[in-house]
Amino acid sequence: MILLPAWLRRIWAAVRALAVLTVLTGVIYPLAVTGLAQLLFHHQANGSLLAGGGRTVGSELIGQNFPESGYFQSRPSAAGKDGYDTLATAASNLGPEDVLDRPGRPSLLSQVCARSVAVGRREGVSGARPYCADGVGAVVKVFPYRVVSANQPCPATPFVARYQGMRVECARPGENLAAGRTVPVRGKARAVVPVDAVTASGSGLDPDISVAYAELQAPRVARERGLDLARVRALIRANTTGRALGFLGEPAVHVLRLNLALDGR
Repeated sequence: MILLPAWLRRIWAAVRALAVLTVLTGVIYPLAVTGLAQLLFHHQANGSLLAGGGRTVGSELIGQNFPESGYFQSRPSAAGKDGYDTLATAASNLGPEDVLDRPGRPSLLSQVCARSVAVGRREGVSGARPYCADGVGAVVKVFPYRVVSANQPCPATPFVARYQGMRVECARPGENLAAGRTVPVRGKARAVVPVDAVTASGSGLDPDISVAYAELQAPRVARERGLDLARVRALIRANTTGRALGFLGEPAVHVLRLNLALDGR
């Protein structure tokens, strides 16, 4: 029997432990978990994929864009450059204090305002919202002797003529307005477009929309497809999930399932 030096015995013991743990945790355990997942949760383990027309059309866990006008639209997405990018799932990280536009980057408020106008135009309803004017954030910068409409560069006409007795000016291109006091101005408009139609989810891949947003889109979808509106609303109800555990969250409509149902798939 060969006696190895103490330091070499320690290395040999470490190598054996590494080999055993690699087999246990790197081979046996993953295979066991994968096998159980395939046996017990086959649909979920394979990505919760949905098929239509004989091909895979998406996952019930991931939202996607539907460019055709005869389909229900998902909520906006900030995941990736064009949205709905599963490799760049993310939010914009912009909060309610982000109300001032910057060169090449509109504020969150202006993004919401622009989306609301676009949705209103598409669905044939008013896209007006409080704190919005002409598709941008209704924000003024207040100085001791002047007031500037911060998000409306000249020669645009400011959304309000006077503020606190002073004439409101348009923002001069390139002017530094940092010294002024930022004041969002709440108008009298009542929002018709639901909030999930103008804001992106935290992941940017939310597959659901609110019942209110689905109902807003129903007349357009019915008209584009030549369907009875009552039939479209029945499909909305059939693809609506209730609150989790009966009291958590709000009812939601799964957009991909609803559009598949519209196609009869």
